[in-house]
Amino acid sequence: MSKPFYLTTAIDYANGAPHLGHAYEKVLADTIVRFHRMNGEKTYFLTGLDEHGQKVQQNAQKMGISPQECCDRVAELFQGICRELEISNDAYIRTTQPHHIKVVQEILQKLYEAGEIYKADYKGFYSIRQEQFVLEKDRGPDGKWPELFGEVIEITESNYFFRLAKYQAWLRKYLDEHPGFIFPDFRQKNVVEFLKEPISDLCISRPKERLSWGIELPFDKNFVTYVWFDALTNYYSGAIENACWPADIHVIGKDILVPPHSVYWPIMLHAAGLELPKKIVVHGWWLSAGRKVSKTKTAADDNAPAEKTAIELMRELGADAFRYFVMREMNVGQDSEYSEALFMTRYKSDLANDLGNMVNRVLNMTGNYCGHVLPAPAIDEDIEKNLRALWEKTARHYHALAAEFQFHTALDVLWNFVRELNRYANDRAPWKLAKSADPADRARLETSLATMAEGLRLVAVAVTPVMPGIAAKIQKLFGATPAEKFAGAQTWSTTLTGNTFGDKAILFPRPQ
Repeated sequence: MSKPFYLTTAIDYANGAPHLGHAYEKVLADTIVRFHRMNGEKTYFLTGLDEHGQKVQQNAQKMGISPQECCDRVAELFQGICRELEISNDAYIRTTQPHHIKVVQEILQKLYEAGEIYKADYKGFYSIRQEQFVLEKDRGPDGKWPELFGEVIEITESNYFFRLAKYQAWLRKYLDEHPGFIFPDFRQKNVVEFLKEPISDLCISRPKERLSWGIELPFDKNFVTYVWFDALTNYYSGAIENACWPADIHVIGKDILVPPHSVYWPIMLHAAGLELPKKIVVHGWWLSAGRKVSKTKTAADDNAPAEKTAIELMRELGADAFRYFVMREMNVGQDSEYSEALFMTRYKSDLANDLGNMVNRVLNMTGNYCGHVLPAPAIDEDIEKNLRALWEKTARHYHALAAEFQFHTALDVLWNFVRELNRYANDRAPWKLAKSADPADRARLETSLATMAEGLRLVAVAVTPVMPGIAAKIQKLFGATPAEKFAGAQTWSTTLTGNTFGDKAILFPRPQ
C-alpha cells in the first residue's frame, strides 16, 4: 500500500496569540492538501504547537501558573483558529505529548551512541529571544545586535554539541543534486550561499539550572534538549504511527528556513539515518506599510486609528473570504501587503460582485422563469461554444498553476472565467428574453440559464480547496452533491439539468 501524501506546517510557538502569518500558513497548507485530496490522493496533514523553551517558562512564571497550563491555554487559541479557518488537519501535535518525547529521546540516544553528540565547554553570546547562541558576525555594522535577537548576554557553560559541521559538505552536495528541494528556487540559492561559509557544531542542550522546561537528555539528566532539536523532530514523530514518512511537503515561513529547516533539520535526519522530506515550500511575510504583520493591530502609525486585522475581518465576513484573500493576494515565496482596504476590495469586487452576484442572479432567474427547475440547454450557438472552449483552457491553466503553488495566478485565471460568465449573462440578457413570446427566445433563455449554472458549478468545484464552505454551498443551492474529486467534475456537462434550485441567496453580505 502506498503511503499517504504527507504535509506538515511549522509548529507554532506557545508564546502568544495567532496572527495573520500563522493563519496564512495554515490556509496555504490546507489548500495544498485539499488539492491533493480532490485529485484522488490519500493525505495526512499535520500541524501543531512547539511547547518547550525559555520563553514559555518565563511567561508561565510571570502568570503564576505551570508551563503546561500556559501551553494548554495557548494550544486552545491556535487550535481554535484552525477550526475557524476550516483547516482540515488530520492531527495536531504538541511537543509535550509522551509519544513525541519518546521519539526525541530515542533519536538523541542514537546520535549520542554513534558519537555524533559530545560534551564541551562553551563561552559565547546568547540571544534570550531566539533561545540560541549568536556569533560576532551576527552583529550589525554599528556593533549592535539586530533587533530580532532581543537581549543578548555573554555566558560560559558546559553543554552538549551535535556534529553539524561534519556534514556541511554532504548538505551542499545534496542541494546541488536536488535543485527542487526548496521552493521557490531563490530560497534554495540562499541556503547554498549560507553554506559557503563554515558552520559550527550545534549546541543541543541547556542546563536544567537555567532551563527546566524541556525534554530531558536521555544520557544526562542534568540537561534538557535545545528547543530546535525538540521542535524539528515533530515532523517525524507525528508521522511514525501512520507510516507517512518522509514528508512530501514542509510548509514554513522564510524566517525559519536558514538555518533551522534547511541546515539543522536535514543534517539531523541524515545523521540519524532517516530520509529527508521531498520538498520545503517557503512563504514570505505579510507586511503592513512595509512592516511585518506580527501583532494584533496593523496600523502603520501607532498613533493612527487601528484598522481591522485580517483575523477580525475573517470573523466578520467568514473563513472563505479570508482564505480567498490570502491565497489570491500572496505570491507564494514573496512578501505581500495587507490592509483592511485591500481585503475589502477583494471581498466586494471578486467575491460579492463577480461570484456572489452571479450565483444569486442564476438562482433568482431560475426561480422566476422556470419554477426553480433548471432546464436543459435548448440551442448551441457560438456564444455558448466560445464559453465552453474558454472553460477548457481555464481548467487546464488553473490546475497546472495550482500544482506549482501559483495559487494567486490560478485564482486570477479562474476569476477571468467568472467575469466572462457575467459578460455572457449581460450579452444574453435572459431577463429580456423572458418577456418575449418568440419560441426561439425561450430556447435562448433556457440555454442561458443552463450555461450560467454549469459555468458556476465548474467554478465551485475548482475553487473547493480554497473556499470549501462557499464551494459546497453553491453546489447545494444548485441541487447537486458537492464534488469530492476533480475527476469527472471539471468537464462541461448537463448534470444539473432537472435539478431543483434553491431560493436566491446572498453568499457575501455587504459588511455593516
